[in-house]
Amino acid sequence: MNYWAFFVLFFMIFTIPVFAQTPLDEFSNSSEYILEIDEHVYSVSYTVNANVLAMEIDPESKSLLIGLDKTYDSQFFIGLEHELINAENNQFIILVDGEEVDYQITSDSESSTFEFFVPVGSEEVEIIGTHVIPEFPVGAVFGFIVMISSVMLFAKMRPSFFKL
Repeated sequence: MNYWAFFVLFFMIFTIPVFAQTPLDEFSNSSEYILEIDEHVYSVSYTVNANVLAMEIDPESKSLLIGLDKTYDSQFFIGLEHELINAENNQFIILVDGEEVDYQITSDSESSTFEFFVPVGSEEVEIIGTHVIPEFPVGAVFGFIVMISSVMLFAKMRPSFFKL
């Protein structure tokens, strides 16, 4: 009996799917983080061999901060909507524990997918763009207008109150 046929069959069954995988397959078993900013809710899909503790937008540095724990050497895949964070000409800066890393980006009209390496023990990832939400929240602008209008109306109604 030819046992080599079983070996070839076994080899074909268990190795061909490995060669068919692409980076996009990484999101098939990805995790999801729900990021709430003002009234907006964003679903951020990611895959990494680490625990993601938190994600937060820093409007001052125009970046997304990601806290990690129990990190092992792995590729980090993360998909972000352009409304959440964007950069001119897709020129982002990605820092892992303060060190700039190389990354690959795939963009479409609605989102960008990043791929980069995180070494064992990494604790923080920062993705820096040129625009993040909220640049200046609409609620704050509305509150500021109401406050100024109230002060002006009060000053016109009670001019003697402001005189010394």
